[in-house]
Amino acid sequence: MGDPVDHGTKEPGGVLADIAAAKGIQDPRVLRSMREVPRSGFVPANNTDVAILDEPLPIGHDQVTTQPSLVAAMIEALELAGDELILEVGTGFGYQTALLARLARFVWSVEWWPDLASAARANLAAAGIVNVEVVTGDGRQGLPQHAPFDGIIVSAAFPRVPAPLVEQLGPAGRLIQPIGPGGDEEVVAFEKHDDGLRRLRVITLARFVPLIGA
Repeated sequence: MGDPVDHGTKEPGGVLADIAAAKGIQDPRVLRSMREVPRSGFVPANNTDVAILDEPLPIGHDQVTTQPSLVAAMIEALELAGDELILEVGTGFGYQTALLARLARFVWSVEWWPDLASAARANLAAAGIVNVEVVTGDGRQGLPQHAPFDGIIVSAAFPRVPAPLVEQLGPAGRLIQPIGPGGDEEVVAFEKHDDGLRRLRVITLARFVPLIGA
């Protein structure tokens, strides 16, 4: 952490945006969204004092929030222009959801745990974010009734991209997912083509909780 006096002079998410930039995030829209969305509004109440740290934080059910600089890297890989319809798998407390909502037209987010979905809805409402809908369900099945999506971002690990998500991704759409069993992953960017998903690149190595469902 830097000098706490400097922290007080920055916008709410300025410290995390600076950390993300130092770690290679270049998209100015992504960095601006981090400056405009204070992470403290999207963590459990007993963790607001450490929300400024670039670290995962526990949110119950053996789940954790994603490290903010990693959130930024995954969102940056979507290459959003502003008019996209996005599917997020794994809402958590809604921080990544809030960032996506500032960068896309509308975000559908699926969360397995009802209490986490409820907390995310409350956090997003408190932040005045309205172009988001959080639903409780099995993220591996996506939301076919709202497809096709211009981008999909998966915030938990699975050994492969679930087939329903491939089907629901629109032409030339991007999908970002940690590929692995949980605990040791490659975060991979894919793009949809006529012959299916094409692997574009590995964004980073990371450790995610497993993607769970029915």
